[in-house]
Amino acid sequence: MHRSLRSLLCGTLAASLLALPAFGFDTAARSAWVYDMTTHTVLMDKNGNVPVPPASMSKLMTINMLFEALRDGRVTMDTTFAVSSRATEMTGRGGSTMYLQEGDRPSVNDLLHGMIVNSGNDACIVVAEGLAGSEEAFAAQMTERAHALGMDQSFFANSSGWPDPNHKMSMRDLGLLARRLIEEFPEYYPIFAETSYNYKDRAPANANNRNPLLKLGIGADGLKTGHTAEAGYGLVGSVKQGDRRIIFAFAGTESDKARAEEAERIASWAFRQFALKTMAKAGTRLADAPVHLGEVDRVGLVPAADIRLLMPAVAQGQLQGEVVYLGPVQAPITKGTVLGELVIEVPELGQQRVPLVAETDVAKGGFMVRLKTAARVLQDRYLGQEAPAS
Repeated sequence: MHRSLRSLLCGTLAASLLALPAFGFDTAARSAWVYDMTTHTVLMDKNGNVPVPPASMSKLMTINMLFEALRDGRVTMDTTFAVSSRATEMTGRGGSTMYLQEGDRPSVNDLLHGMIVNSGNDACIVVAEGLAGSEEAFAAQMTERAHALGMDQSFFANSSGWPDPNHKMSMRDLGLLARRLIEEFPEYYPIFAETSYNYKDRAPANANNRNPLLKLGIGADGLKTGHTAEAGYGLVGSVKQGDRRIIFAFAGTESDKARAEEAERIASWAFRQFALKTMAKAGTRLADAPVHLGEVDRVGLVPAADIRLLMPAVAQGQLQGEVVYLGPVQAPITKGTVLGELVIEVPELGQQRVPLVAETDVAKGGFMVRLKTAARVLQDRYLGQEAPAS
């Protein structure tokens, strides 16, 4: 059963959200995905599900695998790994490094900083070999784990993002991975905001975090840059301002400078063009549903939590939506039981679905309720029969 939303919210939601997410904004990146974590709203999707070379941004998956090992107790921050010749050879091949040498015994804490702050390819290989025995085995595990987590456009050939035709990720997958790192590993996530790390004082020139947003004072606290000739310049970023956090991933800008400008531009747009609004408080009755064989014949449908949506700065028109439930609802009913949902149509941003729960308990009706219900059913059946011919 469906019920229109327009008449239910007394103008609270009406005229509140008609969002064209770009409002003329377009990113210079070849692919991009922008997401508001607070309201779980995709703000931009430009080729977001297309797998592309991710360069060092794919190190986030290696980092995730090590975070999971820490959470599972397979390693601790003090666990040390051996450094193989394969790892040290990466330094000679160019690219980012934390300048590991054979004979070093870096700890997990060292390696996390080396991967996150220094973007060390050598650190990634040490982690891969330490966890899986070989980089090839680790890359296969990365792909399997990514797909299990819903990142189905991610395919890994190595642990570092070194160029390989079989090594690809989509911007959506990178965004989902960023969200996971923030939500699932809050005890380790602050490392992404650290601006420098210099393992054994070997590389002051490579000690600084390449994330251009960290020094701007705009609430940025992660996550990872990437660059190769094929991939261009990309970034996975996260910025928190007030009650809102946005994450984004983009690839394919032309230079380091262009990447920095585009990252700030995307963050500014996401915060300036949308405001977080509470449209209905938890417990506000938005509709009611008929009850079958209950002590009362209707039960209120309410949101269990505040309904918070993004309202664009150039909002106009009316919000489209409806309350959906299957009725009548069979008694008894327990307060807080999900009975339906509020489906809000947001142009360009798609549907927003909010569960609606029973406002109160409804006990099963007594003998008289059942008698009246039976009489009503019989009456309906009788009246529905065709009158006999005369």
